[in-house]
This record gives sequence, structure tokens and C-alpha cells, in this order.
Amino acid sequence: MSLLVVGLSHRTAPVGVLERAALTGEVPTRLLHDAAATSTVAEAALLNTCNRIELYADVDKFHAGVAELSLLLAHHSGVDLEELTSHLYVHYEDRAVHHLFSVACGLDSMVVGEGQILGQLRDALAKAQDEHTAGRGLNELFQQALRVGKRAHSETGIDKAGQSLVTFGLEQVAAGAGEIAGKRALVVGAGSMSSLAAATLVRSGVTDLLIANRTPARAERLVEILGPDVARTLDLAKVPQALADVDLVISCTGAAGVVIKAEDVAAAVALRTGARAEGRAGAESDERQASAASAGARSVGAGSERPEASRAVTEPLALLDLAMPRDVDHAVHELDGALLVDLESLSHAHAASPGAGDVDQVTRIVADEVTAFGAAQRAARIAPTVVALRAMASDVVAAELGRLDSRLPDLDERSRAEITQTVRRVVDKLLHAPTVRVKQLAAEPGGASYADALRELFDLDPAAVHAVSGTPVGGRPQPSGGGTR
Repeated sequence: MSLLVVGLSHRTAPVGVLERAALTGEVPTRLLHDAAATSTVAEAALLNTCNRIELYADVDKFHAGVAELSLLLAHHSGVDLEELTSHLYVHYEDRAVHHLFSVACGLDSMVVGEGQILGQLRDALAKAQDEHTAGRGLNELFQQALRVGKRAHSETGIDKAGQSLVTFGLEQVAAGAGEIAGKRALVVGAGSMSSLAAATLVRSGVTDLLIANRTPARAERLVEILGPDVARTLDLAKVPQALADVDLVISCTGAAGVVIKAEDVAAAVALRTGARAEGRAGAESDERQASAASAGARSVGAGSERPEASRAVTEPLALLDLAMPRDVDHAVHELDGALLVDLESLSHAHAASPGAGDVDQVTRIVADEVTAFGAAQRAARIAPTVVALRAMASDVVAAELGRLDSRLPDLDERSRAEITQTVRRVVDKLLHAPTVRVKQLAAEPGGASYADALRELFDLDPAAVHAVSGTPVGGRPQPSGGGTR
């Protein structure tokens, strides 16, 4: 497998570019299929998170592969190729493996050591398997990456730095809006990140939690998991009115546009502080205030009542936006009485914070695992050639023994058996040292040429070698949905 990675992440692109390039809806699936259908790609997988978009592909031509995958990323993201190219990174062969293993360990995450990336990698592999774009090569690679990530978390102290974005975000919220425990909270969305956020809030001491989602059934399932004594569902359409009745909002949906508008936050802040909304909200804001106050006194969940929304508070209304593209209007940053923590501010905050955990030890683990994986891959590449060589030798022995039978038809069985064993032993001894040595040499960097030399020296039939590897002559294995998850 010739592994190529083309992508962009928080390390190479500003949040604004990542936001415009975000792949939502059915776009990731179309991109995956288009990548696998290109002439240079045999297998493809897509890692698509709020902080990175990466295409992993088994290619037969490096430059053509980079050009085609870059063009596809630009086409499906809607970002002009010339602009996107300045933010793309490319890794090939061992460097690509090193990148993936580093990602799996959390070394390349916005929050170093975070463990959520393992689930995202697992989802990326499952998606490629379901769409039949991943074959044996990417299956083995991603499975090994998951094992390396688990090893890093179990053998080192990287977990000390391995906060999720949710935990790190809540730390920033607490620094600006007070302790999380005891706050009334609203989570918008019910996907994996939102579910993690809701569970983290409950563990942090939140006992009054609303869950709003486009699909009510998913919100209801999350409430069942958290417990109806702690959490209740909220109609997504009522989120603007509910803003005044909570202290903290976490939003992470897959929506393509803004979910929480600045004018709705402004109206909520006015109600929370007991002041009238001014400026651009105008009369519409006054109407929304009355509606929000009324909504706050009504039951939102299963027959229970919430306190009135018009209470005066001093702490800002905190909003944690973990979506890409953003869910909360960027203009909320400018509102008095509101604290917005989004991916951009999280990136700045983490860049300024000291590193934690045994990053050096994880880095060594990654380096060792990359070396071992590369050696195993190179050794596996020469195995079909060695098998074909031994098969050819076996055929030669059988042919010569057949000639012996025709020339000495009266040879007794005991003598024939002894001669057969002797000839086979001689051939095995002659082949043993070179085949063992060529496997060792092939496992080293640059060892692929030894397989070519072996085929040339022994004039091996290419069809026989390809038959052993399962690859058609002049072709490459086609992707399948096989492999374990």
C-alpha cells in the first residue's frame, strides 16, 4: 500500500477557513466515493471532524494522487482550490502512517491527548467499510492506529492532558462565568459531541438540563440515559425563548447555518439582567422578552415548572459553541452580558496553555510503532514473491522426479522415496538462506527493490506472484467492505 494523506486542520487553517470547508449532510459520503473512483486511488477513507478534514488513500501515483484529492476537497468543500491549497498538508508512505498514529494518540489534536479522536477514527473506518471504499490496506492501517492510540493512553500519562474539547471548553466557561455546578444548562444537538457535553455537565454538578434536537426522538433517548430527574427535552423551535432561562448553552449540531442568533442572545441577556433590550433588537426584542418570560414560567419538561426567566443575575450568559461550521452567531462575542467560547477562542486558549502529560513518551511510542508497521508492511510485500519462488522450485523438483521415473521404471519404492526426500532437502537448503535474508532486507526502508531482484534473478512468472497476493497482473486490489471494526 502506498499511503497518501491530503488534508487541513486547526494547525494549518484558521477557523474561518475550516468553517467554510466543513463537510455536512451527504457531502462526506459523496467525497468518499468520488475519491475511491479516481484513477489513481485503490482505497479511500475520510476523517471529518470539527478540527480536521483528511483524505487517506492508497495511490499508485504520488503527484497525480495529490492533485486529484486536492481538487476533490476543493470541489466538495466549496473553497476555491487556490485558497485551499495554501492550507493543505500532504504526507506520504511512512510520514503518512506517522501522521495517522500521532492523530490517534491525540498529539495532533487542539487539546493534546484528548481521547475522543479514537471514536472519530473508528467512525471513519466504519464509514469507509460501509461504503466499500476501504480494502485490506486501510483496514489494517486504521486498526493499527486505534491500537497505537489505546496503547498511548494506557501506558503513559497523556490522559492528564487528554481533556476532550467539551472539558476544555467548560474550563474556559468556568473561568469567565463561574463554576459549572448548579448552573441551569441547555444542550442543542444530540449527536456524539452533544451527548458527551450533556454527560459532562451532569458529572460537573448540573441538575437542571434541557436537551433540544432537530430529531426529538434522539433528544428523548439522551434524556432517558441521563435520567428524567436531571434532564428534559425542549422543542428546538423554543430555544430562542429558553435562552433567558438558562445560565449555560452548549451547541453542537450539524446545521449548515447559524442556530443561535445574536439578537436572540441579546434579548435573553436583557431579561436575565432585568434591563430592556436596546439597539437592533427594537420592538421585536420587546415582544421576544415577553414571550421568553412567559415560557420561563411554564413547564418545559414532564409536568415540572422552571423559575421565572426575569430574575436579575450578574454572571454572563455563557455559550459554548463546539460546532463546525459555527452554531452561534460570531457577533455574540461583542454583546455585554454574554460569554461566547467557540473553537477559535479554544484554539487561542490552548496555544497559550502549558503542555501536560508525557508527550515525549507518546512520541517515542508513535515512532516505534511506525517503524514496526513499516517493516511488517514491507515484509508482507515480498511474501508473495517468496511463496512463488518456492512454488516454482517445487514444480521443478516434481518435473525432475517425473523424468527419473520414466528413465528408471524399475526403481523400487524405497529407493524412489529416498531420492525424492534427498532432492527436496537439497532444494530447501539452497533456498532457505536467501529467502530468510531477503525477508530481512525487504523489511528495511527501501527494501521493496529486493522483491523485484528476486523475481528477475529467478525469472518468476508475474502471474504466479500476483495469484499469491490476490492482485491481478498489472492491477491492484479493489476496495471491499471487509475487515473488523
